[in-house]
Amino acid sequence: MEPLFVNRVASSALTALNLEELLHPGERVVYDIKDNLFHGLMLREKDLREFVKTHDWSQYDGQNVAIICSADAIVPTWAYMLLASKLQGHAHRYVFGSLEALEQELFQEAIAGINAEDYRDAKVVVKGCGEKPVPTYAYVAIMQKLLPVVSSVMYGEPCSTVPLYKKPKVSVA
Repeated sequence: MEPLFVNRVASSALTALNLEELLHPGERVVYDIKDNLFHGLMLREKDLREFVKTHDWSQYDGQNVAIICSADAIVPTWAYMLLASKLQGHAHRYVFGSLEALEQELFQEAIAGINAEDYRDAKVVVKGCGEKPVPTYAYVAIMQKLLPVVSSVMYGEPCSTVPLYKKPKVSVA
């Protein structure tokens, strides 16, 4: 007797790709250099260097850090470079900019780490809904990575997809 229900999704040749699973799981934190400003107005090199020597940088181990200055102050470029030199070896990733800039860097890193050949001639479904938000630029970046090798790309869930790309058939003349 044949089963009443057949799970066609499970038996299909579709390859699901969930971008949120590729992201580094480390906590995202902001380091605001405004806390190092003298009277919230200016940076004093001596004070910053003393802070850098005594600060516990191990608290950033495995974290992803966005370095910003939320105060309306002029901060010399070398100050950000000095902070970066201390985050190196502790933070997984650090960037100058907002948490959004950090997230973009993390997605770029994750997508760069994908071996496109693993998807050669595959029918790929890029998962569209998940527990964590995936920004639009990550979906565009994954298309750039996959299009040269896949046979097709769809968006959504394997049971309900939106077709986006199908490799053109090469005609033999």
